[in-house]
Amino acid sequence: MTTASLTAPTALIAEDEPLLAQALKAELAAAWPELEIVATAGDGRSAVREALRLLPQVLFFDIRMPGLDGLGAAAELADSWPADETPMPQLVFVTAYDEYAARAFEAQAIDYVLKPVQPDRLRKTVGRLQQALAARQPAATSALADAALEQTLAQWRQVLGAAGVAATTPAPAPLRMIAASDAGGSTVRMVPIDEVLYFEAADKYLRVLTATHEYLIRTPLKQLLPQLDADTFWQVHRAVVVRSSAIESVHRDEAGKLHLMLRGRAEKIPVSRLYAHLFRAM
Repeated sequence: MTTASLTAPTALIAEDEPLLAQALKAELAAAWPELEIVATAGDGRSAVREALRLLPQVLFFDIRMPGLDGLGAAAELADSWPADETPMPQLVFVTAYDEYAARAFEAQAIDYVLKPVQPDRLRKTVGRLQQALAARQPAATSALADAALEQTLAQWRQVLGAAGVAATTPAPAPLRMIAASDAGGSTVRMVPIDEVLYFEAADKYLRVLTATHEYLIRTPLKQLLPQLDADTFWQVHRAVVVRSSAIESVHRDEAGKLHLMLRGRAEKIPVSRLYAHLFRAM
């Protein structure tokens, strides 16, 4: 391996359409010749696996992919990335969304690439990425390293929030009742939102947990979130949203991971690295 290849910036592309992935790769070669594309992935699970194996400096993630989408893959990586070994990567979303979505990204100064690839837009993104990578400095102390990690996590939260807005239609009125099936699936019950302690994504269903019962709905968590009061329900993990007033205590395990205990429930609720800042004061 040459010295140039050792110091070249690296990137991973996650895109489920091979022709579009190839087009992005070609345009990146023109706009940023020094960038080394270390892998391409066709789905979110593969993207997470390859990113953790190769630890690239930049991620280009298609928002919509089969199985685990770009938002879910990014959220999973935020929790799994070995931040004590290497800085978290720069995150860029690839989207085929309309002008409304583009404005949502622009309003947050979030880097994105529209499909089909537009060279002018890509050059602007490349410029921002080069600037961000050049500004990185090795942390002299653990405190500086922690501060740098928190700054990156804050950027990721901003990116994921803007992408989530872009990926959804305008939110309907806040939910008051939820039509949900019982565990056996034979009965549909109307569950008052005031009784729900937390929601958890599980396979094709969303679990709805009260103090005494568990119900199932088919609404994806990212579709449900805009219908919930953000002050009442907090997302604490890519798959979990909890009622804030039900949080009884926060625990840190030996590995540094946070878990919540809720009033009325016996199980521990995991908190991902992205949302740990919510409980720093506690």
